Amino acid sequence: MGPTRRGDILDLARARRRPLLARLHEERTDCYRLLHGTQEGAPGITLDRYGDLALLQSFHAPVDTGEVEITTEWLSEHYPAVDLVYNDRSQAGSRISNRLDGPMALAATAERTSLERGIRYLIRARHRGQDPWLFLDLRALRRAVAADADQRAVLNLCAYTCGVGIAAAVAGATRVLNVDFASSSLGVGRANARLNEVHRVCAELHSDLFPALRQLGGHRQPMMNRGRRLPNFPKLAAERFDVVVLDPPRLAKSPFGVVDLVRDYQSLLKPALAVVADDGLLFCTNNVAAVGEAAWHDVVRRCAIKQGRAIKALDVIRPDDDFPSQDGRPPLKIVRLEV
Repeated sequence: MGPTRRGDILDLARARRRPLLARLHEERTDCYRLLHGTQEGAPGITLDRYGDLALLQSFHAPVDTGEVEITTEWLSEHYPAVDLVYNDRSQAGSRISNRLDGPMALAATAERTSLERGIRYLIRARHRGQDPWLFLDLRALRRAVAADADQRAVLNLCAYTCGVGIAAAVAGATRVLNVDFASSSLGVGRANARLNEVHRVCAELHSDLFPALRQLGGHRQPMMNRGRRLPNFPKLAAERFDVVVLDPPRLAKSPFGVVDLVRDYQSLLKPALAVVADDGLLFCTNNVAAVGEAAWHDVVRRCAIKQGRAIKALDVIRPDDDFPSQDGRPPLKIVRLEV
């Protein structure tokens, strides 16, 4: 894609977002996707704004210097106080591969804050991991959970940097437990909680998902598996939560179990249902494009019935319009379940 066309594509994307951006700015949000390339004429390219940072990422092939320069010029015109950082993630494993120098190198490691509905989230363009510290397509989930969180206990599974949990705590949750296997991600979440003065409400549990859910659901987690000792894990008492959020990765393997959103969503859903309080809520996501929405809903309903937790209501939550879908079937699927 040539540089001139890049500028035209960015202009069109900005025009499409004008109503959304007006609403987001009114609710004190300064982080959103400026270009969702797969759906807007630039496959494999994304451009996100996080406050005074703009993050350009390539996933299929690197973009050339001319295209980066055009993007910088476009940002200077429309968002003059924003620094651009370019991350090429087109190599195996989606690891960031391009080296930076000069002002962009300094901008890449600067720690900043970005606002979503007035909530402050820490952002850094480059850090120990590879994904941004706040997933922008989950804004709709954070908004929905916050609407149901007041005076409720919330369990945030696969919490990453605890964005959903922070939103719930700010909205009035009485207790938030954020669970993730990555201590570094939970560390960012802990800092986010302090930044928003909800650290007394939030707790972070560094644990594999499976032993945490089994124990919270009242089941014993064995110490051995097929004659081999399992890694250490936190010992937990059984507990139920008014609101449970399940936002798993597409595929993950550990000694305790396998996360596979294509072939076996039930292995996650079954223990998650067991920790939802009576008349509680379960928010679930599935981010695999190949999984059809109707088929996934059917899996969720049938699994709940088998566990004796029939779903009273299933509400679909759509990502905001900065994540457009030409066929109306966005890869990220979110449901709110009344159990």
